[in-house]
Amino acid sequence: MPNRLDNETSPYLQQHANNPVDWWPWCDEALDTARREDRPILLSIGYSACHWCHVMAHESFEDRATADLMNDDFVNIKVDREERPDLDHIYQLAHQMLNGRPGGWPLTVFLAPDGTPFFSGTYFPNEARHGLPAFADLLGRIAAAWRDQREALEGQNRELREALVRHNAPDEPEKPTARIPQALRKQLLEAHDERWGGFGGAPKFPHVADLDFLLRRGVSYKDEFARNAVLQTLDHMARGGIFDQLGGGFFRYSTDERWEIPHFEKMLYDNGPLLALYADAWLLDPRPLYADVVERTARWVMREMQAGEGGYFAALDADSDGEEGAFYVWDVDLLRAALPPEQVAMADAHYGLEARPNFEQRAWHLRVQTPVDEIARSIGLGLDAARTRVDAARQRLFEVRAATRTPPGRDEKVLAAWNGMMVRGMARAGQVMRRPEWVDSAQRAIDFARQQLWRDGRLLACWKDGRARFGGCLDDYAFMLDGALALLEAEYRCEDMDFALSLADGLIERFEDREHGGFLFTAHDHEALLTRPREGRDGAMAAGNSVAARCLMRLGHLSGDSRFSRAGERAVEAWSAAAGASPQGFASLMVAAEEMLLPPVSAVVYGPEASIGSWQEALAGLYLPHAVSVCVPEEARAPEWLRRRGEHRVNGWVCWGVECLPPANRADDFIRILSEMVNAPGIS
Repeated sequence: MPNRLDNETSPYLQQHANNPVDWWPWCDEALDTARREDRPILLSIGYSACHWCHVMAHESFEDRATADLMNDDFVNIKVDREERPDLDHIYQLAHQMLNGRPGGWPLTVFLAPDGTPFFSGTYFPNEARHGLPAFADLLGRIAAAWRDQREALEGQNRELREALVRHNAPDEPEKPTARIPQALRKQLLEAHDERWGGFGGAPKFPHVADLDFLLRRGVSYKDEFARNAVLQTLDHMARGGIFDQLGGGFFRYSTDERWEIPHFEKMLYDNGPLLALYADAWLLDPRPLYADVVERTARWVMREMQAGEGGYFAALDADSDGEEGAFYVWDVDLLRAALPPEQVAMADAHYGLEARPNFEQRAWHLRVQTPVDEIARSIGLGLDAARTRVDAARQRLFEVRAATRTPPGRDEKVLAAWNGMMVRGMARAGQVMRRPEWVDSAQRAIDFARQQLWRDGRLLACWKDGRARFGGCLDDYAFMLDGALALLEAEYRCEDMDFALSLADGLIERFEDREHGGFLFTAHDHEALLTRPREGRDGAMAAGNSVAARCLMRLGHLSGDSRFSRAGERAVEAWSAAAGASPQGFASLMVAAEEMLLPPVSAVVYGPEASIGSWQEALAGLYLPHAVSVCVPEEARAPEWLRRRGEHRVNGWVCWGVECLPPANRADDFIRILSEMVNAPGIS
């Protein structure tokens, strides 16, 4: 019989709906049951695309004997970390405090009935191995400790709650200085892997916020070391196995330092920022490799990740048929048999298939061993002909893979924060590559968010199967605002501007720490939890505080509304002390800080819709990391502060801070002025 998870919208929770475990979703009734019966809570947090979550489910949660132990002694609560990032944030932090090391998923936490964790871990096997106890044995020990060591546990719980209060206590606000981004740049370049790109060794994550920070510095400060570190990393990632060489899109991270063998999840929150970053890199250095990555990633997004209603789905699973990577890896003989003879040699050379298999010594996960231009030179074939053969081989393998294998599961939740990131990625890529269908895809997604997730002036976090749920957190508002601003730059629509202004108001009204500055992770009227998270450090995603700060300052400069600018500045000041003490992890904050130190250039083109296309085209060809620009048709219902009429049919206004230059009436003059202002020497 299904348990209480059967009516939940989360695919992850639905995966556990037929477990013999008496699971609860996180709810008042479950917490009241634990308090009334004085039983500890077993909290299990994961997500549907998580490989080790599946393993623990199969080994333990589907086992009747283990489930009986759980049901006898615990109130068992299952949480999807993507639906409830607030809970995941709190209990990941508590895990780190209890164990002295970061957590992960599945996260397994034992709580007192008041929600205070007293023991935590991640994956536990069904039999003792690798220094981990068998999960059933652990359950018995935890139950005994709850019965026999209550006084000690209560003392530990008091200490943990005090530690959480200290962790979330705000620092004294500080004005940012140029010293902090300079120190961060030094730390990142010292950690840069000069052989394979990226930072540090295995496992290796993209760290998009760090790469974006360095790319911006590469232009603003003419910093060739920073610029080259980013481009080298993007080259290796694009040719590596972390990029799906057949279907497009990036996997979550590489298990090795070479970007060769990934952990096979595809997450929306990785691919949105990477899409924008590769588009920006192409503007700086228009390599065919970058254009190819952008093209194939955008195609993957629209083909596999966009709902018919418009929103973007959350993730693709790591597993298919119960095996990680099974959809993606190849037996080399089957791969060759799938291709016509004239393409086999080209595929062998391109993917390096003559060497030993690179996946578990038995199969191949494709990565580019030899670029097409090198193959063409070595065999005396024209470059266009060589590319045609490789493209044909890749398309054939893609078709065979799709037709003959079970695809990985897709998590069809539409998450506000992650949609904001992909809206920005698709809008930016569409603007840069002159692909209106990609901009249209982003517009469909933000229209969906506005229609389905925006209720009574509030943003909800998640939509699935026609149901929108959960109050939005800081990241939902911040990333959706970032996406709206990117769309306005790609193609101005009045409804996107209205939405951006409403989101900005919501950020300030519902999340700002009015006493200390910055933003809390949960809204002021959010349910009371163990603690109220406050975080400014980047993780797998850029920090919501930093994204909110940058977007609000940009919107303030564009609109002239000092409420927005000042709220963004206060957020930067709130985190400057922490960034100064330890710069690494604050890359997105430093992007905002540099725009506070040197206000971004704002550029507005205003005129008849039929006449501003050439201006829009010219703007799309520039990498302007510290500028915000919009082309506003006079037919649009734009706010008065954007309706900047001049003496000519089309006028372009360039402003820096509160100072504006005389309007330009020619697109080439406008672009020259804008480029000169943006590329002026930065803060020294």
